[in-house]
Amino acid sequence: MVSEIIGDPVAYTIEIRLPFYSDYGRNIKLGERVFINANVMMVDLGGITIEDDVLIGPGAYLISVNHQLDPHHRKELELKPVLIKKNAWIGAKATILPGVTVGENAVVAAGAVVTKDVPANTVVAGMPAKVIKKIG
Repeated sequence: MVSEIIGDPVAYTIEIRLPFYSDYGRNIKLGERVFINANVMMVDLGGITIEDDVLIGPGAYLISVNHQLDPHHRKELELKPVLIKKNAWIGAKATILPGVTVGENAVVAAGAVVTKDVPANTVVAGMPAKVIKKIG
């Protein structure tokens, strides 16, 4: 069913727990061995790429669309892709905002709101998310 939503074959190594939400679906790219827990929402009009071995916790939001701040252009969309690199872990109820790249092996703590790129091999937490430690 997910293959129909995103318009590409989905590897048998991918596990998606239901319910799963997307506003469009055709702009989601999934790597191998991806685990997406229940209640994840992907707003994908701007593109969402999830590389191999990524874990996404329950209730996470990946958002690739925003509106303009200027009130005269507020209804215009701003599309910025989200990229989750290999072996990253997005914690429960974390929010990844438009244009963000989460680096390889990075961990986004539960409930974090990620407004800027996350360096590889780091843990980020908070609102807005900040690096709290390095991994390895």
